[in-house]
Amino acid sequence: MIARYTLPKIGDIWSDQSRYSIWLEIEVLACEAQARRGRIPGKALATIKRRAGFDIARIEAIEAEVDHDVIAFLTAVAEKVGEPARYIHYGLTSSDVLDTALSVQIQRAGKLILRELDRLARVVGRSAWRHVDTPVMGRTHGVFAEPMSLGQKFAIWYTELERDRERIATALKRCAVGKISGAVGNFAHLEPQIESYVCRKLGLKPAAVSNQIVQRDRHAELLSALAICGATLERVAMEIRHLQRSEVREIMEGFGARQKGSSAMPHKRNPILCERLCGMARLLRAFASTGIENIALWHERDISHSSVERVTFPDATILMYYMLVKSVGLIENLQVDPTRMRDNIDMGGGVVFSQRVLLALVEAGMSREDAYRVVQRHALAAWNKGGSFRDRLASDREVKTVLTSARLARCFDLGPFLKHAKTILRRSVPRRGRAPR
Repeated sequence: MIARYTLPKIGDIWSDQSRYSIWLEIEVLACEAQARRGRIPGKALATIKRRAGFDIARIEAIEAEVDHDVIAFLTAVAEKVGEPARYIHYGLTSSDVLDTALSVQIQRAGKLILRELDRLARVVGRSAWRHVDTPVMGRTHGVFAEPMSLGQKFAIWYTELERDRERIATALKRCAVGKISGAVGNFAHLEPQIESYVCRKLGLKPAAVSNQIVQRDRHAELLSALAICGATLERVAMEIRHLQRSEVREIMEGFGARQKGSSAMPHKRNPILCERLCGMARLLRAFASTGIENIALWHERDISHSSVERVTFPDATILMYYMLVKSVGLIENLQVDPTRMRDNIDMGGGVVFSQRVLLALVEAGMSREDAYRVVQRHALAAWNKGGSFRDRLASDREVKTVLTSARLARCFDLGPFLKHAKTILRRSVPRRGRAPR
């Protein structure tokens, strides 16, 4: 499993010890509920609660013979409990334990993911306000468009993380269900009250209706929400990768004092963390795809989903958590170069102010078609032949006819591109960097 040993808190949720502990808790709670209804003698329940336990090595040894994990678990527990073990698993089927336990594990992992997502949002929000007055070149199609506030970029990331949190929280809530309803979900050998008791004790709700399993559309929704969040982190990372390119050099990943970029080229400083995040996002999308494939099962259940889920849920949740942790560090350690950003804005003698010149010419009485022709001619010339776009305009007879030198100079003012930056942030990012809700 991915990063289990570097992320023990979330990795331990998916360990054998954790899984069997939850199984045992479910079985004991079911016995408690049965005892409340007079089906299990109080003395037997007391013995079960006192002696019930498991040894992982023993479970594995039994499973090697019987080739059934739940039967191996129950057999190992029965060896410790003794005669009262005959009451354990009464009326239950394996999926009652497996699916209810999976829901508990998902909720525990989800709590850690949401916590880290909140931390990332706070870091991004603070960065947005820190750079609200920092001008940066806006790009469309990978080409210079117009200047904008760097804080606006962070604000867009923040609001996307806000939506990611809402999607994941909603999906987690939909996954917070259990089922203790028997082989095909019809409560033939126990009562719905047993299910209600167990689920309540575990912090879950009973599935309104189930067959042998909790329906997998719930799980597919969660895996899809995680994949979308991964795509958000990928898009942040990809933007930083572009801005770190040698030709751009506006924003760069943090780089340790003893860090090396290449075994062959000492000058190299590569965006390795961003590239790692982009690659990991592909894995999350693959998990989402398998989650959707798991929705359609034969009749009341087959086990084609089971082998998949042994990988997807541990790996997807651990991977999501890891990506969020690394993204926090990425944003906290970003190196921003405002001087380089301004140099890029001024490249070509101010060609990126072309729309302001166009509008000034139109306001001065020139037709839009003529104004566009004049401005485009000088902009392309500045790009292709060099020289200053502003100087070319200043010497153009048509321009001088309608615009004074002072009016032309105002076209190259950065102010209008930043004048609403604080308004944009006030309506999108809490000033104190509060995590989204």
